[in-house]
Amino acid sequence: MADVATLNRPAVAAGPGHNAPPVLEAVNLKKHFPVRKGVLRRTVGQVYAVDDVTFSIGEGETLGMVGESGCGKSTVARTVLRLIEPTDGTIRLDGTDVTRMSKADLRPYRRQMQMIFQDPFSSLNPRMSAGDIVGEPLLVHGLANGKEKDSAVADIFDQVGLRRSQMRAFPHEFSGGQRQRISIARALALNPKLIVADEPVSALDVSIQSQVINLLRGLQRELGLAFVFIAHDLAVVRHFCHRVAVMYLGKIVEAGPRDDIYQRPQHPYTRALLSAVPDVTKLGAAGRIRLTGDVPTPLDPPSGCRFRTRCWQAQERCAVEEPALVPRRGTQRTACHFPESGPLV
Repeated sequence: MADVATLNRPAVAAGPGHNAPPVLEAVNLKKHFPVRKGVLRRTVGQVYAVDDVTFSIGEGETLGMVGESGCGKSTVARTVLRLIEPTDGTIRLDGTDVTRMSKADLRPYRRQMQMIFQDPFSSLNPRMSAGDIVGEPLLVHGLANGKEKDSAVADIFDQVGLRRSQMRAFPHEFSGGQRQRISIARALALNPKLIVADEPVSALDVSIQSQVINLLRGLQRELGLAFVFIAHDLAVVRHFCHRVAVMYLGKIVEAGPRDDIYQRPQHPYTRALLSAVPDVTKLGAAGRIRLTGDVPTPLDPPSGCRFRTRCWQAQERCAVEEPALVPRRGTQRTACHFPESGPLV
């Protein structure tokens, strides 16, 4: 068994800019779900849920992933964790290719990447006490048991702002914010380097959201954690994330430093998203961009640029040539043939 002292990583200066290799690197990642019909269940098509996505995250850094529901954010999250298998592409954790590892070989790497789910109630076993929920990963990976496990769990409860006396309570005895703290504690139990947070505050009241976000920021500063942060609330993303990736129909259409994305968005879709949030853009109702038409199906995405069917700038080139995600200004990358360069306001 590991000594309890080794279960807590020493403090690391958080923030982007380290020279170490990325904690997580996804290269040309794809996840296609087959569509089967008929008695023989023959494959008649593919749902292009994630299609050629590339990004990396450094130690102490947070990458925010935003976009409309169904754009592929959560599929990306589950694919990089190998909760679902990628169709193609490469996933590297601390420089090690884990894309095709067997379950046995992947087991020690799973300790390094954990997930916080959207609904803290449904993601917790109602028949287990909070202490047992947080301590279960330690048992599964053979890191601690008995009093050693209880001591480690108590320390983790202290980290996330829960009382040690609450270790014997069950999930239904906690508030929503407290249940999410239990989820965070469970994610921290194995001392990970990477945490994927899939809408971790969307089910919480606004006042509780700020508490959870501040908790995550404090833990990141203390432990040097890398985050993939998935959210619809663009104000929360701006507050918490260092970089932002905007997804549309399975692809990243714009990515870059947070301030560049929010102050000078270049892709029309990014501008439309930001214009819909008055407290982010400071635009009145007259200045909002209203997208027309429905989101195309990922079963049969449009040719060329996938956003062209809803884009007010679309031209003939957009229908025949898919734009590459390339640098347009500094480190900001945009997949658009006719990007806009002016500020949003």
